[in-house]
Amino acid sequence: MTDRSILESFGSVLYDEPMRRHTTYKIGGPADYYIEVDSSADLEGLIQYLNQEKIDWIVLGNGSNVLIADHPFHGAVIHLQGEFTSFSFDGTILRASAGCSLIAMSQEAKNHSLSGLEFASGIPGTLGGGIYMNAGAYLSDLSKILIDVTILDHSGIRTIRTEDLDFTYRHSAFQQHKDWVILSARLQLEPEDRTKIQALMDSRKQRRLSSQPVSKPCAGSVFRNPPGEQAWRIVDELGFRGRRQGGAKVSEMHSNFIINENGDALATDVDSLIRQIQQAALEKYGISLITEVERINWNGRQKKEKINRPGSETEEVFGSL
Repeated sequence: MTDRSILESFGSVLYDEPMRRHTTYKIGGPADYYIEVDSSADLEGLIQYLNQEKIDWIVLGNGSNVLIADHPFHGAVIHLQGEFTSFSFDGTILRASAGCSLIAMSQEAKNHSLSGLEFASGIPGTLGGGIYMNAGAYLSDLSKILIDVTILDHSGIRTIRTEDLDFTYRHSAFQQHKDWVILSARLQLEPEDRTKIQALMDSRKQRRLSSQPVSKPCAGSVFRNPPGEQAWRIVDELGFRGRRQGGAKVSEMHSNFIINENGDALATDVDSLIRQIQQAALEKYGISLITEVERINWNGRQKKEKINRPGSETEEVFGSL
């Protein structure tokens, strides 16, 4: 049995914590342990202890690009706080820790008259999560401004150059190395007039507010754009705009968004819509739509289980575990 006093020596621990409280989808079953860690020393000690006890673990940022399964996660969800939320400027170089808000970083870069992070001014994630998926928008992404990334793995703490991290569109080497924990990074920015940066950020904000369902719980774009195509256009042509499954709905404002319309959607509702769209795209166009959204606590097995839909009676569903 896990020693609670040892876990709590590494950070603040919540037990059987509903993950819907920690994701922008407002979806996710309970995790055995939700642990907020303030320092790299505590993080290293915690991961060593979890590995020793054979407890599964993941690191979660703001939960802005994930679909966490409805059933319990029998492991630890680690959230980086404290020193992991600090960043500073050294000339045109931004040094930032993994738990930093991309929005806050972009705003402070603007205040320093530094350009390069405007694309991130509307991305509600952390730097670590952004690097993991190579987050981007408006034809730019993090890999274009990253110098290097400092990580923690089984060998300790080390720094890896950007060119060695296999960055492509919405992809990085971290997706193949789940045991690599991003600690911090250096980003190369460029001098620019502050008013020009602000004007660009304002125009993109207006575009975002007018074209995306930002007032509803969601995880941003569901599908990556296939080469030479727009994912939303494919979803539209397949007739899925406005389609519902349980509490989930393909947004009528932007059909590459699946929203938790009334706050009672299950992960299986969202997953069902995703799979329906993928199957239809493959059958009609021969296109394999790849998700941007990262599934957590799913492994392909099917199991009948009872799920408590928020605000309703318990129901039976078939969910991928």
